[in-house]
Amino acid sequence: MEEQFKVNKTYEEINEKIRQGEAVVVTAEEMIEIVEEMGVVKAAEEVDVVTTGTFGAMCSSGAFLNVGHTRPKMKMEEIYLNGVPAYGALAAVDLYIGASALPENDPRNEVYPGRFEYGGAHVIEELIAGEDIELEAYAYGTDCYPRREIKKIINIKTVRDAILCNPRNCYQNYNVAVNKSSRTIYTYMGILRPNMGNATYSSAGQLSPLLNDPFFETIGIGTRIFLGGGIGYIAFHGTQHAPFGVRRTKKGQPVEGSGTIMTVGDMKQMSTNFIRAASIIGYGVSLFVGIGIPIPILNERIAFYTSVKDSEILAPVYDYSSDYPSGEAVNPIAYVNYGDLRKGQIEINGKKIQTCPLSSYYKAREIANILKEWIKEGRFEISRPAERLPAPKPDVKIEYEERK
Repeated sequence: MEEQFKVNKTYEEINEKIRQGEAVVVTAEEMIEIVEEMGVVKAAEEVDVVTTGTFGAMCSSGAFLNVGHTRPKMKMEEIYLNGVPAYGALAAVDLYIGASALPENDPRNEVYPGRFEYGGAHVIEELIAGEDIELEAYAYGTDCYPRREIKKIINIKTVRDAILCNPRNCYQNYNVAVNKSSRTIYTYMGILRPNMGNATYSSAGQLSPLLNDPFFETIGIGTRIFLGGGIGYIAFHGTQHAPFGVRRTKKGQPVEGSGTIMTVGDMKQMSTNFIRAASIIGYGVSLFVGIGIPIPILNERIAFYTSVKDSEILAPVYDYSSDYPSGEAVNPIAYVNYGDLRKGQIEINGKKIQTCPLSSYYKAREIANILKEWIKEGRFEISRPAERLPAPKPDVKIEYEERK
C-alpha cells in the first residue's frame, strides 16, 4: 500500500512556479532551520526546491573529445594530449582522456614530496580554461583514412565536441581515513601520519546531494544538475553503485559509500572555478568536480530527508595502512559524525585525532547558492527522471512534530 502524504506536489506544478518567479527555493543548510522552526509538513508546504552541492576529488572522471577530421583523413589510434595518453579505439577522431591518466615517463611508484605530477585532470582543466593543448597521434593507415601521424595544437574552441563524462561521481557517503601503522603513508585520501596522527574525509555532509535524497526518489536518469559551472545531467547510476543492504541512520542516510551517479555535461559551458586538477603526493592525479543537484519537495518525506544535519550523518573510519589496501571485508574501526569531523577533531578509543577535509564545504555552499539563484531567476527548471536509480524502498519513520 502506497504511503499517504499530507503534501503532494508535482514536477509540473513546481516548474510552473519557477517560470512565474514564485518558487520558494532554499539550500539544504537553510532547510534544516526551516524544518526545525515549522515542522516537516509546513516546511513541505512552504518550500518547493532544496539545492545541494559538493566539491571534491572524483578520480572516476574524464572527457570525450572529437578533435575534427584531418586532411587527409586519419583514424587516430595512439594519442597523446600534452604527453598524457588518451584512449583512441573509438571512431576516427574521437578520444577519451581519463582524469587519472599519467604520462608514460612518470615514476608513479616513487614518492617525491612536493613533486608536481601532470596528468589527464590537468589537460581537462586547461581545456576548460581555453589554453592550447598539443595533440600528437599515430595510426596504421587505411584506404579511407590514409594519414599516419599528426601533431597540432587544439583548444576548446577548435574541437568539435568536448563532453565531460564521469563514470562515478558524487559518492553518497565515504570513508574517513586513518593510519594505524608506524610509518607515514601516501594515499588518495592524502598523507596519513602514523599511529592515527590525523584523519581525512571527503564529503559535504548535510549539503551533499545524494545524502539529501537517500533512496533516490527524485534523483535519477535524466536529472538536470549543476556540473562544473554549467548544466549537466545524470546519465545512469555510477559504477560501484551499491545502495542495497547497507546500514542507515534514522533519516535513511547510509553510513558507507552506497550510491553513485554517472554524469555528463558540455565542457564549453564549464568553469575552472568548479573543475580543478589535483596532484596528490605519492598517489597520482585526480579531478575536483563541483556538482549541485536540486531536490523538488514533492511531499513531507522528502522534506524530512533534506533536513538532515551533519551531526546525524555517520561515516566509517578505516585503517588505510592495512584494512583498506587488503581488499578484504573488514569492520570499520569506528563511526563518526560529520559535525565532529567539521569541528576539526574526533575521538576514537580515547585518542583525540585531528581531522582534515579533502573536499571543500565552502565551494559546496557556493554551488548550492548558485543553483538556488539559477532556479529563482527561471534559468533552471527541475526535471522528472526518465527512470529512478536502483535503490531500496524508503523505510524511515518521519517525525511529524509541528512547531508553533
